[in-house]
Amino acid sequence: MKIYLDNCCLNRPFDDLSNDMVRMEAEAVLAIINRCESDGWDFFTSAD
Repeated sequence: MKIYLDNCCLNRPFDDLSNDMVRMEAEAVLAIINRCESDGWDFFTSAD
């Protein structure tokens, strides 16, 4: 499976995580990246 991740979402974990919505989005992005690594999914970004 190939997953497209825009550079904006890749930067989300580096934003101010004191806001609940930002924190949940950051956790979701990290979960997707971890899933890609563990299940062998390919992800590409807008920089690719």
